[in-house]
Amino acid sequence: MEKLAINGGEPVRTKPFPSWPVVGEEERNNLLEVFESKKWWYGERVKEFEEKFADFQDTQYGITCTNGTAALEVSLLSVGIGPGDEVIVPPYTFVATASAVLRVNAIPIFADISLETANLDPIDAEKKITEKTKAVIPVHFAGLPVDMDAFNNLAKKHNLKIIEDACHSWGSKWKNRGTGALGDCGAFSFQMSKNITSGEGGIILTDNQEIADNARSYINCGRGKDKPWYEHCLLGSNLRLTELQAAILLGQLTRLESQVLKREENAKYLNERLKGMLGIKIIDSDDSRITRRSYHLYQFRYLKEEWREVSREKFLDALQAEGIPASSGYPHPLYKNPLFLRKGKGPRFCPLSCPYYGKEMDYNQVSCPNTEKICKEAVWFSQSVLLGDREDMDDIISAVKKIRDNISVII
Repeated sequence: MEKLAINGGEPVRTKPFPSWPVVGEEERNNLLEVFESKKWWYGERVKEFEEKFADFQDTQYGITCTNGTAALEVSLLSVGIGPGDEVIVPPYTFVATASAVLRVNAIPIFADISLETANLDPIDAEKKITEKTKAVIPVHFAGLPVDMDAFNNLAKKHNLKIIEDACHSWGSKWKNRGTGALGDCGAFSFQMSKNITSGEGGIILTDNQEIADNARSYINCGRGKDKPWYEHCLLGSNLRLTELQAAILLGQLTRLESQVLKREENAKYLNERLKGMLGIKIIDSDDSRITRRSYHLYQFRYLKEEWREVSREKFLDALQAEGIPASSGYPHPLYKNPLFLRKGKGPRFCPLSCPYYGKEMDYNQVSCPNTEKICKEAVWFSQSVLLGDREDMDDIISAVKKIRDNISVII
């Protein structure tokens, strides 16, 4: 048996995986053109990117903003979510999915995920619907589209709005249509780690003109469509993207298609070689309605009971020592964050400390078993790892096998 690197042996690899972000002459030329034009503020480049990204995602309207968090908040406002409304969200996601609900004075209600996909479970979501439920925010987690047929059926049955958190799913397609406007609207992020980035930035997509006009007003200081410059119609804010950010994003967009396909190809290769390995459970879907899969993360579940009870953390230490950059992801469900557990403590915030809700919410009582399980088992690889070549993917497989073969001597 080969000696594990964590025990002083030679690592499987020492060279780095592809770095992020990927930049080229497209970004440089676009930036220089905008810089020299001295037109840096919310103009033609922003409009061009909005149109091109909306077209890339098979959607009619695109409204850019400062970041993905703002995109979620504006989406909620634009479909009419407000004080005391309940919005169903998954607890296995970035905090913005739920905090955006609080920011519009509504109530996040957590429903569990599926262990097979890490996406919001429509069956559990329906169980959480009450007379106060007004919307659901399904997250296309790691780029894997949720069952949009099921959620749109829920919406129709219970008169709900569907806001897609598509912040991981640039390029993903459900039944040959891009994510983002498969429900009422959807939010994307262009933060630094994301698969298309300008450091920060976001966009709201929709096929509904009224939602698009509302969103445009909310991000542009409440100005109305075709109204005088100093006439403000909604309680908006200054959430506008700049021409410099749009210039970068237009450059990034030129290679997004090929990167989506590259990540998809590499992830499929990893799936084929890891899914039969004892103690590794692939998190993915073979749903034929998913016609293209973007990957913001590649993930699997580590089942320690099949690895002689060696903890996931020990496994990750060993994997990293072999030169494979892996992480554990979220340490706990969102509802276990101090933000949701500080009942009666710290600064007051609406709606939980205001009269809008009409009843009491105690997140200490929330339990989503699948989410709690996956928080203990998930192993993540970042999207940039999947931009490597076949040899890079083989190194990941070799490292996992090496640890598997030496599990009895792991420190």
